[in-house]
Amino acid sequence: MDARVPAIAEQLLLIERELRAQGWWSEQPPTAQALASRQPFCVDSMALEQWLQWIFLPRMKQMLEAGAALPSVSGIQPMAEQVYSERSAQAAELIRLLGEFDRLIGGTA
Repeated sequence: MDARVPAIAEQLLLIERELRAQGWWSEQPPTAQALASRQPFCVDSMALEQWLQWIFLPRMKQMLEAGAALPSVSGIQPMAEQVYSERSAQAAELIRLLGEFDRLIGGTA
């Protein structure tokens, strides 16, 4: 088992908790068309918090549960910094958590 798994699993839970705390967690999934976007982070069809909830978190959890090989790099924090630039104070904790995820994936945490 990849030694990063427990820390990454915990980080995913923290990211989910922060999305919920900010009120950015949705009970309604995006449309099938929005989910089928081929753009990075689905920037053409959904907000970053939707992408985190409906694509990123489920895919990462699935990879962890399956024991699949984890990526060795992640660059979600810079995207979050850009997306939330106008509300950076509100998103500060989410941005920090995503940066920690990036470091864990890169093996530098």
